[in-house]
Amino acid sequence: MTARLPAVARKPRIGLVAGGLGAYWPQFPDLLPQLRRSAARVTERMREFDAEVVDVGFISDAQEGAAAAEKLRAADCDLIVGFLTTYMTATMLVPIAQRSGAPVLLINLQPTESMDHDSFDTGAWLAYCGACPLPEMANAFERVGVPFRSVSGYLEDDRAWARIGRWIRAAGVRSVLRHGRHGLMGHLYPGMYDVSTDLTMVTGNLGGHVEVLEFDDLRVRVQQVKDDEVAAKLAETREVFELADSVVEEDLAWAARVAVGLDRLVADFDLDSLAYYHRGLDGEIHEKLGAGMILGSSLLTARGVPAAGEYELRTSLAMLICDRLGAGGSFTELQALNFRDAVVEMGHDGPGHLAISERKPLLRGLGVYHGKRGWGVSVEFDVRHGPVTLVGLGQTRDGRYKIIASEGEVVGGPLLKIGNTTSRVDFGCDPGEWTDAWSASGVAHHWALATGRLLPELRALADLTGLELVEVAA
Repeated sequence: MTARLPAVARKPRIGLVAGGLGAYWPQFPDLLPQLRRSAARVTERMREFDAEVVDVGFISDAQEGAAAAEKLRAADCDLIVGFLTTYMTATMLVPIAQRSGAPVLLINLQPTESMDHDSFDTGAWLAYCGACPLPEMANAFERVGVPFRSVSGYLEDDRAWARIGRWIRAAGVRSVLRHGRHGLMGHLYPGMYDVSTDLTMVTGNLGGHVEVLEFDDLRVRVQQVKDDEVAAKLAETREVFELADSVVEEDLAWAARVAVGLDRLVADFDLDSLAYYHRGLDGEIHEKLGAGMILGSSLLTARGVPAAGEYELRTSLAMLICDRLGAGGSFTELQALNFRDAVVEMGHDGPGHLAISERKPLLRGLGVYHGKRGWGVSVEFDVRHGPVTLVGLGQTRDGRYKIIASEGEVVGGPLLKIGNTTSRVDFGCDPGEWTDAWSASGVAHHWALATGRLLPELRALADLTGLELVEVAA
């Protein structure tokens, strides 16, 4: 069996159309060339984002708008950006919004911060008039049933471009969810009602595909791993991790062999994420595989294929959201409350997102995995100190998903040395009150811990996906 190379991550495809009212062009001959220069600058800046830009040019009337709509529909875009260069009628953009099959973002970016009132004539003023049609578009979009969103500013306005970038990143996350392939291997950790996931509802809420895997899919790949591949993975491991004295070489070599098998599994099934669990029995091969997955799962997570234990599919999806927002996203649960220091201690045994570790992550050898069978090496680190966001995917009684999030700050202090990821998170309030509010949100007992303040990005993602966003603050 030969493993395929991993697929290149799909970039969001952004459709771009600029326009203005054609009746102005014969009246003010200098206006259209100026607007086209503004449109060219927008195209230039759009291409600076990590996205594929489909630019269908400049439209001047409803007929050209309809033609642009067909081009954008055929391009299968993840987000359509309409640049209002001056006044234009709703008939020019409504067909694009209705037919494209993608969310639409309207941008109003005037040439500079303000007009020169002493020197401007009507033609010069019209180049600053992109705000004029914005309420018209909002009204028309509402009446035809199309969600409305916009960004207003000026061409070199970094604040406006930061907001535009937020929508593009959200479109990228929406895209990976719609097109993603998510592995689910093994079986539910017995008794975890909150973790159990209806696979149909993953596709129903987010799109994408859930690939149901057996631990035997991993077993056959691990059996085919060659000794030189193990040696290479061990070299990578020693470069990435600090190794505690408790690490047993035999256990480390087994974890490296399983890690190579996991790489093949992910490549063969073209997976964007993975959730797994297998209980095993009396040291048989499936128990050994489950116990040997922490190293490989952590390395996968660090390179953008989130892997979560305990069959936690919705958390592996939350981790994927965080990772695609550039914020990591480590498998996390509550560990303890520290009322003296006013922090919540949280983390998890098993895999962690190595790219967001405060220091070089540690591999610790464990003779027993609490609550699980087997033994071996486990990952220990603290998430990078500073602002963080917790992100979970909850599910309501009727099967609808919701994003649940809370912002805090990881701070320094004493940590357990038990082979778990552990972070001390300050939410600016009593730890008990925050814990009660977080638990009441409907979040499961696992979630992703990501770096940075992600609520603005998550609001954009909720808007584009139609998911409810629950923001928790005690």
